[in-house]
Amino acid sequence: MRAPKEEDYLSGNLTAMIDVVFQLIIFFVCTISMQDQSKNTGIDLPMAPHGPVETKELREIIIDVNKNSSISMARTPLSYTELLGILKHAVAEAQAHGAQVPIIIRGDANARHEGIKAVMDACATAGIYKIKFAALKEKAG
Repeated sequence: MRAPKEEDYLSGNLTAMIDVVFQLIIFFVCTISMQDQSKNTGIDLPMAPHGPVETKELREIIIDVNKNSSISMARTPLSYTELLGILKHAVAEAQAHGAQVPIIIRGDANARHEGIKAVMDACATAGIYKIKFAALKEKAG
């Protein structure tokens, strides 16, 4: 019986592996572009040049409040009761895993305080107290 040569090990069919790599690349490109589209770009964030730079957490919920005090998540308009239902569901799911639900409120610089207060009230009613406010560190330019 002869010993296997090095070229016997290298002579495999790589077509299937290359196909899987291309599918993964397409998946990640589509996922990243969908995350960017979910943010409401119509919100003019206020400036906070001396604020800390935060990293994104896995379970965070981003709530947008536009200049008309309308509430939305992922560009989907929500009423107060719909928002409260979503937050209560998120809290119940997070508690099952022993985690918290961090909230980021993206309020327009010209938004009335009543819209942001409504979001904060919904968070408090749902039992969420870890709330952050989004602001721009530098003006994009």
